[in-house]
Amino acid sequence: MKTLLRSFIPHSLNTHPAEWSRAAIGACLGLFISALVCQQVFGVDVALHLLGPVGASAVLLFAVSTGALAQPWSILGSYLISALAALACIHLFGNTITAASIAVCSAILLTCVCRCLHPPGAAIAICIVTSKHELSAMGMHVLAPVMLNAGCLLLTALVYNNLTRVRYPKAQAKAASISGPQAVEGFIAADLDKALDEIGAFVDVSRDDLQAILHKTEANALRRNRDDIDTAQVISRSTHSLSLEHSMADAMKLLAAQGSKHLPVLDADRKVIGIISLVN
Repeated sequence: MKTLLRSFIPHSLNTHPAEWSRAAIGACLGLFISALVCQQVFGVDVALHLLGPVGASAVLLFAVSTGALAQPWSILGSYLISALAALACIHLFGNTITAASIAVCSAILLTCVCRCLHPPGAAIAICIVTSKHELSAMGMHVLAPVMLNAGCLLLTALVYNNLTRVRYPKAQAKAASISGPQAVEGFIAADLDKALDEIGAFVDVSRDDLQAILHKTEANALRRNRDDIDTAQVISRSTHSLSLEHSMADAMKLLAAQGSKHLPVLDADRKVIGIISLVN
């Protein structure tokens, strides 16, 4: 029960308030521009019925624009597939709850197959099924306002995110081959791919961003371990020390001779000014 209750405690955000404001203003602009254009072309009723999913997409495109669910193909593909799934379900089941439920199910499966999963796409399907006299009555022509909203929102995100120094869309990084000591000490791309396959669940972060985060974590841990070396322990265990006059070759010889991984470096007053370490 305690574990369940703790799960309701909100997690800390690692973003700055300036980024919150940037994302909020962008989402506001994206939603306003998309709805305004749609209203001018198709009328206010159609625009209002599509506001929900477009607003949800705006959160993804401006607040978590590096995520896999917020990339251009995700919004364009999901909107198109979800709209087609909704029309097919209306044809089979009419404007019913059954049609809406099956449309959402179909949209998720198809967008996963087409690599364009985007949660607001399911809302597009629901909006089309439930708006009997506004959207579903348009038939195949409903694709026009749906894709117009997707295009306007995407164009706004492309301009606004890049103007505010957030690179969008997120380009896929080329796979880098890692060999030698770095591959032995850390992990390689194949290790990450295997870990993601073993998890087998949706992860709302791009593979490249996840790899970068893990590499930075590994580097920070290595730096912390080096900084946390107890200087007093090193001196007490070391029968030898180095001065500023010693060369790196002298240090390697001393380390090899006494089988140690650490040697203190002392100044003229025999005070420790640094440590030379061998890190595996």
